[in-house]
Amino acid sequence: MNFTKLLPATALVFAFSGVTQAQQELTLDQLLERVASGSAEDQAAEQERQRQFEANQSEQQNLLAQARQQQANEEARSEQLETSFEENELLIADRTAQLDTRLGSLRELFGVLQQVAGDARAQFENSPTNIEYPDRGQFLTELAAKMGSSSQLASIEEIERLWFELQREATEQGKVKRISDYRVITTGGQETFEDIVRVGTFNVVADGRYLQRNPDTNTVSELQRQPEGGRFVNSTGNLLGATPGSFVRFGVDPTGGVILSALVETPNLQERVQQGGIVGYVIISLGIVGVLLALARLLSLTIAGGKVRAQLKRDTPAEDNALGRVLQVYHSNRSVDTETLELKLGEAILREMPALQRGILFIKVISVVAPLLGLLGTVTGMIQTFQAITLFGTGDPTTMAGGISQALITTVLGLTVAIPTVLLHTLVNGRSKAITQVLQEQAAGIVAEQSEKTA
Repeated sequence: MNFTKLLPATALVFAFSGVTQAQQELTLDQLLERVASGSAEDQAAEQERQRQFEANQSEQQNLLAQARQQQANEEARSEQLETSFEENELLIADRTAQLDTRLGSLRELFGVLQQVAGDARAQFENSPTNIEYPDRGQFLTELAAKMGSSSQLASIEEIERLWFELQREATEQGKVKRISDYRVITTGGQETFEDIVRVGTFNVVADGRYLQRNPDTNTVSELQRQPEGGRFVNSTGNLLGATPGSFVRFGVDPTGGVILSALVETPNLQERVQQGGIVGYVIISLGIVGVLLALARLLSLTIAGGKVRAQLKRDTPAEDNALGRVLQVYHSNRSVDTETLELKLGEAILREMPALQRGILFIKVISVVAPLLGLLGTVTGMIQTFQAITLFGTGDPTTMAGGISQALITTVLGLTVAIPTVLLHTLVNGRSKAITQVLQEQAAGIVAEQSEKTA
């Protein structure tokens, strides 16, 4: 008996018996019988496994033989395909050489056609004439794609149509054409149908408005803002109402919208004032006050000067003018001595001086303060510019534009206020001094006459 096989079986039986001892106790004869039956079953199972292994081994031999046969077949097929591939390569090279020989200079022609088709497509997409002929882009795209493929060639009809489209574009550049009931998108986003005029390939306008074309959707829309000044906008209405053969003055943008965009983006007077900020508003307020005060004083002194000149022509003093009031002092003090009369006339002139010089000093202060405020705005604007440079760098000029605009606008506003106020101050001060000089001359003459009488 094989003890190496018996020991594991005996241990298994003992383990099993230990587990089931609580349920049933076996005698030694029963245990021996079970060991014998288990050994027989193990031998039968082992013989069955051996038989199956031998049967599978023969089958694996058959599968291996089949795989080797299939490998040989595929290798033969691969050699055949490689031979066919080499033959096809030679045939393609021969056919390509024949094609190059037959094409000759036509290949260069087709290359030029492809380039012209691509350039024309880009030009037509950005041209206002595409409003009337929107189907050109698809044709040129297909033609350029065909020219880029070596397997396809352009037909005579396609070449002639390319020439026709180029000629039609050149012809339309010299025409001013009216298009009726075309869809226009307003600044509010609404769609309206109205008559528009295409001026060559430069501008598209409606009544009183310039329009812009969107190449992506091939639609026209109003500019968000029209050019400042009536001379440009009014010409659009004249152009829309013109008759064939007539001449109309019209502002044409030969750059295709670049100049018009720059003109539209140019800030108007209100926007320039807003760029000055708080300092700009202060300068403007002072300027308005100074100009109004100067005009009021100029009017008042002009009236006062007229009354003084009228008093010079009269012998009787009047109380409605400065000279009359000074002369009234003389008539009231004829009997006093010369020195007393001189003092009294000087006092009368001094009483008239505040009314004649009222507000002149304030006008002078405004003329001096205005450019200083402009300098203050310049400094604050440059501070903002340097802060923007610190935060965002110098890569984007728009981040610095606000500070630079404030710096320049406040300087301009300061000078704009200072120049007229200086001129007005000089004029008003001159009028005041002229009246004062007349009073002093008359007073000096009265004193001299009184002195001669007493001498």
